[in-house]
Amino acid sequence: MPQFDELLAESHRRGIRVIMDLVINHTSDEHPWFVESRSSKDNPKRDYYIWRPGKNGLEPNNWESIFGGSAWQLDEATGEYYMHLFSVKQPDLNWENADVRRELYDMINWWLDKGIDGFRVDAITHVKKIKSLPDLPNQDRKRYVPSWDGHRNREGLLDYLRELKAETFAKYDIMTVGEANGVELTQAEDFVGEAAGVFNMIFQFEHMTIDQGPGGKWNLRPDWKLSELKEILSRWQTGHEGRGWNALFLENHDVPRSVSRFGNDRDYHAASAKMLATCYMLMQGMPYIYQGQEIGMTNVRFDSLEQYRDVEIMNWFREGAAAGLSKSELLEPVYAQGRDNARTPMQWNGGKHAGFSQAEPWIEVNPNYVDINVERQLQDPHSILQYYKKLIRLRASELAAIYGSYELLLPEDERVYAYLRTLGEEKLLVLCSFCEHIAAICLPEEVAKSRSLLLLGNVKPAERITEDDALGGSLALQPYEARVYKLV
Repeated sequence: MPQFDELLAESHRRGIRVIMDLVINHTSDEHPWFVESRSSKDNPKRDYYIWRPGKNGLEPNNWESIFGGSAWQLDEATGEYYMHLFSVKQPDLNWENADVRRELYDMINWWLDKGIDGFRVDAITHVKKIKSLPDLPNQDRKRYVPSWDGHRNREGLLDYLRELKAETFAKYDIMTVGEANGVELTQAEDFVGEAAGVFNMIFQFEHMTIDQGPGGKWNLRPDWKLSELKEILSRWQTGHEGRGWNALFLENHDVPRSVSRFGNDRDYHAASAKMLATCYMLMQGMPYIYQGQEIGMTNVRFDSLEQYRDVEIMNWFREGAAAGLSKSELLEPVYAQGRDNARTPMQWNGGKHAGFSQAEPWIEVNPNYVDINVERQLQDPHSILQYYKKLIRLRASELAAIYGSYELLLPEDERVYAYLRTLGEEKLLVLCSFCEHIAAICLPEEVAKSRSLLLLGNVKPAERITEDDALGGSLALQPYEARVYKLV
């Protein structure tokens, strides 16, 4: 704790605010509460978690864990099952118990009294379950059924969240962002509305499933279309306008690296990483940059199953092997979608363990750390890292990039994502090519006739910043090119 206190004080002295992760859907199975809870059926902490007897010699219901397998684990000592929507080592707390909620609120306020500046609230839409915990429909006769409908964004959730806010967040000048899987755009006022919203922002994940087939994340869908991504992001952009604030992201600890997923990490690594940054960071909302994204860290392709660490991947390997899948059939989806893609150590330099630690890290470093690292990119004025800095400065200097309305252009174009940000007379035009070939586009007439100043570009930017008499109707973008124009 003295180290944390020093971190907080020195961060604040530098004008940096510290946001902590808040996990209140579950605890570790090694937490003192759970140790007590599982010690006997009549322990005072028994009802802090969700315990049920088995049914017909099986689990209490047919719910599947988010990581695969049953959402229930048998405790041999007491003969009952506890619920774990995530890992077997993460038993779910029983939010129906008012004592649980009170203890959580006391813990939250302890941290806020210490002076932290807010929370990213983990898995918060899962805390309310269907009270009777019924079996879910199982038309496909699966052993376990994906259980989203049983515990995600259920009726009564907002009652809990309003109480949470009133007892904690509302008493402090802080920022909150909820990991809100399953929240619909129609619920914007309740979740992020300025007057009554329970959080300042939420992470919604609709765009994070665009490359997944009907079988889920391990069922790859390489033929996703750019127009689909535009539709999803634009719907949240326009739907939140005047009602709430978007949380903008392409990466986090649960999803693959964006340059490997939406760009080209082989032939156009730097260009596509810069383009993706341009595309999402100039939309309306708060951009989040995940560690390593700012240097273009890529997905990792380990050769051995034993090199992976993520519990979700481990479950996939076990269940896939039991179903008769080959090693390549197990690894290929992991190369594309596995969470360990985002969990290899941060690549600081070309030294041992990429400069992350002198000790052996929990997982191997991505072998490309020699070429992709912070130290190297700090020395290169045209690196991805230097481009992120320029992009952040641009966003901070142009009010239209923060407060301007959003308008999608060329919605059907499958090569170029184009949009306008408008604030009064100020207009920014953002053009981003998702294509490996030259992409010729025709801009709408009212945009084409505007005089323009190229503020930023990722292709020979120093040579391309000019002021034109008019932008012109036809433009040709290089592969993965990004341009940001100020229209005057």
